[in-house]
Amino acid sequence: MSSDWDTKPLIAIAKNDGGFFLDGDWIESKDLSDDGIRYITTGAVDVGVYKERGTGFVSEETFQKLQCTEVFPGDILISRLNLPAGRACIVPDLGYRIVTSVDNVIARPSDKYDRRFVVYLLSSKPYLEHASMLARGTTMRRISRSALGRIRLTLPEKQLQTRIADFLDDETGRIDRLIEDKTRFIALLKEKRAAVIDHAVTKGIDRNVEMKPSGLDWLGDIPAHWETVPPTVLFKESKERAHEGDQLMSATQKYGVIPLAEFEALEQRQVTMAVANLDKRKHVEVGDFVISMRSMDGGLERARAVGSVRSSYSVLKCGPEVEGRFFGYLLKSSLYIQALRLTTSFIRDGQDMNFSHFRKVRLPRIPIAEQTKIADHIERETTRIDGLLEKTERSIALLKEKRAALITAAVTGKIDVRAAA
Repeated sequence: MSSDWDTKPLIAIAKNDGGFFLDGDWIESKDLSDDGIRYITTGAVDVGVYKERGTGFVSEETFQKLQCTEVFPGDILISRLNLPAGRACIVPDLGYRIVTSVDNVIARPSDKYDRRFVVYLLSSKPYLEHASMLARGTTMRRISRSALGRIRLTLPEKQLQTRIADFLDDETGRIDRLIEDKTRFIALLKEKRAAVIDHAVTKGIDRNVEMKPSGLDWLGDIPAHWETVPPTVLFKESKERAHEGDQLMSATQKYGVIPLAEFEALEQRQVTMAVANLDKRKHVEVGDFVISMRSMDGGLERARAVGSVRSSYSVLKCGPEVEGRFFGYLLKSSLYIQALRLTTSFIRDGQDMNFSHFRKVRLPRIPIAEQTKIADHIERETTRIDGLLEKTERSIALLKEKRAALITAAVTGKIDVRAAA
């Protein structure tokens, strides 16, 4: 970094006419057009990137409860929420008027500053770490507007700011395109993984087998020797109360039904433990299936340990014709989940998923040996796909690290962009 770089607080880069809104420059709904009120949440602000998913309409009633500032194209939007705190982006021209809340700060730098450089600087690791350290709160941590405005930034003269911004536009653009390609590849791999499971659990793996109509929309044609039966033929609901000393279990889509302590360790966060109605909890054994309230989003979960689950959950015991791995795949397949969703109006009335919904969807009855072969086939195929997924996700993580390091090095003068050019 050259000695002619200047250090000043973030608020000092703004124009003198109130270009950095610390106390707010609120507008009322009467000042907006009749076309509706577009409102930006903190979800619109990613590190250096504007996300339109965080923009939507709000009702007149909701707007009246909010303190809002109008946002214009080219404004720098800075989020106060610790995700991380202080992250910033430039607002594009969206073609309509938008407002934002007090959780976002608007900065309008004077003509002495290249706004792209400012956003890159606000995307650098040292700045983000410092801003997050200044955030306060318990459940939702925020950095105060005054603390944000006092953060000191070091900037070169505008000509060099522009050269650095041009350099970073080119280099991060290349990295971003690679990330986009790899992200699309991940989406394709996940689609293929789901298709492998859907096909295997509903059609089997013998390509030469004779097929017949199942009579069920979600199953379609099935091998001629398969049958469909009510779920109660294969599973029985268990209402056995928790045993003394049962560990608390957590029903998760990601890991199955595992001990709460194990879930907290894997996720590196603490979960609020139930303290009421512990005597009404239900006992589960390894291999049992659990219907949680979220089953319509991710299938039924298998228990990986002995313990107890919430009393509102349904516990299913497998019958002798059930191979746990096969039905573990079937009950989490997208085709089955779609069928399960059609059994209830829970989306409209807030109803929880339970055993009464599960029993409405007929299931295939398949020879146990064939279930084992299908489960083995799925494990082989998904293991291969999962390996590619993991490798690609690691590659994306490395690219993001490279991108972040490049930005930090450039905006702190560790890269001579004139030499790089």
